[in-house]
Amino acid sequence: MSDPMLRLAGVEKGYNRGRVGEVLVLQGVDLEVQRGEMVALVAPSGAGKSTLLHIAGLLDSADAGTVGIGGKDVTALGERARTAVRRREVGFVYQFHHLLPEFTALENIVLPQLADGVARADAEARAEALLAEVGVAARAGHRPAAMSGGEQQRVAFCRALANRPGLLLADEPTGNLDPGTADQVFAALERLVRGAGLAALIATHNLELAARMDRVVHLDQGRVV
Repeated sequence: MSDPMLRLAGVEKGYNRGRVGEVLVLQGVDLEVQRGEMVALVAPSGAGKSTLLHIAGLLDSADAGTVGIGGKDVTALGERARTAVRRREVGFVYQFHHLLPEFTALENIVLPQLADGVARADAEARAEALLAEVGVAARAGHRPAAMSGGEQQRVAFCRALANRPGLLLADEPTGNLDPGTADQVFAALERLVRGAGLAALIATHNLELAARMDRVVHLDQGRVV
């Protein structure tokens, strides 16, 4: 078997909480996600799901342990190298879409590609194809305020995958949506992930959506079980 797209080994993270002292949020987390695999991460609020995702995506650093992305140990990289890995290897999706309000749906997907050196014509073609794949091609020229919540989140998925990352990290990506819209939006995300053969780690409270993924892991007392 090839190296996993994501490998966390012995990851620990704590925070200083004043009088309480240091509180360990993650304690020896071991987790692997293979290419082409969708893994649901389930835990109560405040259990450390977001912290785990931020460490996996190099937005935060672990106090101990190692992080591997694409078969390479990226634990000790400097900030410039970490930024390059995030831009090219990792796509992020959050509970709120975080689209840039002054730009259209198409432009929101084009911008990260331009930052990575892609020619504008190629970036626009990629954006148009992604929007069509998730069923919102007709919204390409609309700004976020003119789109529904479900449409905005589909655009956010497209933006996350614009630079063809190997790893997708999603933090409650349907948490702000009603059940019917959440189901439709998750189906769009699943098509994108499956179609590209990505490794995907998706934090969710929705057990029905979690059951549709390849594997469910739980974060319990700082450990993945």
